[in-house]
Amino acid sequence: QVQLVESGGGLVQPGGSLRLSCVVSGFDLEKYPIGWFRQAPGKEREGVAAISNYDGKTYYSDSVKGRFSISSDFAANTVYLQMNSVKPEDTAVYYCVASTRWPLETSDQVVYWGQGTQVTVSS
Repeated sequence: QVQLVESGGGLVQPGGSLRLSCVVSGFDLEKYPIGWFRQAPGKEREGVAAISNYDGKTYYSDSVKGRFSISSDFAANTVYLQMNSVKPEDTAVYYCVASTRWPLETSDQVVYWGQGTQVTVSS
């Protein structure tokens, strides 16, 4: 059984940084794609970042490119989303997601979802 458990959300000021973590079980991080989606109030879920550790591919949405970074720790079975220079428009529930194949950019490509963690960017 695949489980994705997020943590690290909270309140952060504009321009600040936050790191989200996703502990993975029942899923091979080294073999299959994993990533992060987000959903802001009144908006559809959006693919933010994804990584395929098998062949080194990465994906970032235009809205976070250059500010967010995704990485994996195989020993800890954990995927991270480092969020820098955050903006109020980054406020959303962030979901850890996984799939069995690349790409991992749209909701219909997601096979597994975590429960989500709230990120609020506000002064």
